[in-house]
Amino acid sequence: MAVSSAKFVISNTDHRKCPSEKLPEFAFIGRSNVGKSSLINAITGHSKLAKTSQRPGKTQLINHFIINEEWFLVDLPGYGFAKVSKEQRHKFTEMISEYLLNREQLQCVFVLIDSRLPPQPIDLEFLQWLGEVQVPFVMVFTKADKQSKNKTASSIALYNRVMRQKWEELPMQFVTSAITQEGCAEILQYIEFINKEIKNNTK
Repeated sequence: MAVSSAKFVISNTDHRKCPSEKLPEFAFIGRSNVGKSSLINAITGHSKLAKTSQRPGKTQLINHFIINEEWFLVDLPGYGFAKVSKEQRHKFTEMISEYLLNREQLQCVFVLIDSRLPPQPIDLEFLQWLGEVQVPFVMVFTKADKQSKNKTASSIALYNRVMRQKWEELPMQFVTSAITQEGCAEILQYIEFINKEIKNNTK
């Protein structure tokens, strides 16, 4: 899939105020410093589509971007150690969970994970929750350019060992870099595959 157009549509805090169009939605989420905005920009080929910042936790709303006038890319607030109040963290958690549980157009959640780190409890807990509530998701390992391929492979293998303790089947996984654009085409191909499946099922 080639991205010919990518436009910001709306930001809000309520899933009921999201766009009314019945277009497929693909949400991106991860820890506050995982490089989500940079990867979204790399995937869409628009360097300023999602706002990047040196300060973790900049994304604080549900942001909808329409891609090729055919589907929505949804940028969700990060979770983790963003420097916000306890009350604000609770609001973020509620906003994210309400969107993930109630948005019928949502087709898949791309959970971003820093490939340089060992399995983090907060990531594992979030993945477990998605599985329990049966929200489709894939794992996206970011910042692969920051280390050797062997270290990235070792990190993913460790994640898989830990997840197999609770998961019978592992989710699909992508290795990415916003700098080299590794994995960006594969993610777009996966989204295109899902969109084609939707069209075929509605004929």
